[in-house]
This record gives sequence, structure tokens and C-alpha cells, in this order.
Amino acid sequence: MDIGFIGLGLMGRPMALHLAKAGHSLHLWARRPDALKAFADIDAKVHVSAAEVARHAAIVFTMVADAPDVQEVILGTGGIIEGAKPGCIVVDMSTINPNAARGIGAALAAKGIDFLDAPVSGGETGAINAGLTIMVGGKPEAFEKVKPLFEKLGKSITLIGGTGAGQVAKACNQILTGVGVAAVAEAFNFASKSGVDPARVREALLGGFAYSRILENHGQRMLDRNFKPGFKAWMHQKDLRIVMEEAHRLGLMLPSAAATAQLFNAIVGSGMGEEDSISALKLLESLTSLKD
Repeated sequence: MDIGFIGLGLMGRPMALHLAKAGHSLHLWARRPDALKAFADIDAKVHVSAAEVARHAAIVFTMVADAPDVQEVILGTGGIIEGAKPGCIVVDMSTINPNAARGIGAALAAKGIDFLDAPVSGGETGAINAGLTIMVGGKPEAFEKVKPLFEKLGKSITLIGGTGAGQVAKACNQILTGVGVAAVAEAFNFASKSGVDPARVREALLGGFAYSRILENHGQRMLDRNFKPGFKAWMHQKDLRIVMEEAHRLGLMLPSAAATAQLFNAIVGSGMGEEDSISALKLLESLTSLKD
């Protein structure tokens, strides 16, 4: 198939490469020319705009930072909507506000273009290993057409509901993962400041009800002091901002998510936004050191 892909950063680059390796012809456009270097030796055509990508592709994927970026790439001047033909499917795999996804979907539908919001979980490692969890909102018919491509990118692929439902599921994911990272960081810092080896604590907790994949995977990375970004702290800050915006709109109390959102605000404000979200541990350690 002729597949368009826009957003070739930390996550999008390996995702697009998986589609190319599966035999599909890629049509690319990037706001940063450097992002295209990884595609120099494969069957990929570079275009001058997102609209030109859409003119040549039956399905167009986007993977950019936030709702304003998605809106610009899809609906803006030179955007996908200007080049896509009726029947084209636009798949946004970014993490954005559910209401923004619904608005984009409605604008595309008015032109006869299908839209799937399909945010992912798994970070850079999941993207590289094609092990992403993909949460999808949109029409079942469009989902079934794109599903074989999703299967080249992830291992868990679920149609959640109508447009925007994928983003709601991703917001739920970010609540659980954000609070989980904060909890593991708090526990490790507590153990360390109590004079107890956090590695031994982790070993014990992995055998009981406190077990979680965050304790297993991110906990080990905290012990290894491996803060290389698989998922940058500023991105988790952005995702929890989306959660709190929706909570405000819906009149919901989300106390754990609210506290964790403030933690990530502090991480970014402390200059660690480009590090992995597990830098929550470093922030807690630095605050304890100030007290000492």
C-alpha cells in the first residue's frame, strides 16, 4: 500500500520503518529535514507538504507532539485535509485531548475522510520492538482496514469506541502509569533514606500484591540510574495536563492524578524535562537532600 507518515521523531521514526519493512511504500513529510535521514535507503518518497503526502496515500499516519501540532498538520494550510481524497483514512497516533480528536474527526468527516485516533503506550522501546499497545477510537470499518498495519506496530490493539475514545483510554493509561512511577519513586526514596537497600525492597515487593510492571521495569531502571529517555518527562507532564483539563471540563475529582501532575510540573521546572519520566526519583532525592 501507499502509506503516508508524518511525525518522524523518537516514536514515529521506528514505527514508519516497520511499515516500510513490511513492504509498504512510504510517503513522508517532515518539519525537520534531519528527521528524514533514517529513510534515505528505503522505498520512501519525500514530499513538500502534508497535503502532497495525502494526495499519494490511501492511509496517512501522524505522530506529533500535541493537539495544536496535529491540527496544523491535518487541518492547517498545506495540511492533510487539502490533499486527501474521499475514502482516505487519517490515523493520528499522537496523544491529544479527546475533544480535540473529536473536532478533527468531524472536520475530516465533512470531506468524506475517515479518522482514527490511535494513541499508543510502550515508549521508544515499544516502538522499536513493534510491541506498542494501541488504543483506537473511530468507525469499526476504518479500524478493520487499518488493523493489519497496526499489527506491524504493536501487540495489543483494541478498538475502544467512537472518535475520541482512544484518547480517553490513553488518558486513563497516563493516570495509572504516572501515579505508578511516582509511587515507585516515593517507595525507593523512602527505603533509601531509611537506610535500607531499595534493590532488596524491590525484590521482595515483586513477589507480592505490590507487583507491577512499573515496579519491575521502571524500578530496575531507577536502581540502574538509567534516566535516558524512553518517554520524556515533559511528555508525561503534557499528558497529565490533558487529564486535568478533561477532569475540569467534566467536573471530576482526580486527587492522585492531580498530585502526580504537580510532580511532573516540578520535574520539568527543575530542568529534567528531557530525561525519562523516572527522573521523579531524582526530584524526590533532591528535595530530601535539601532537608538534610
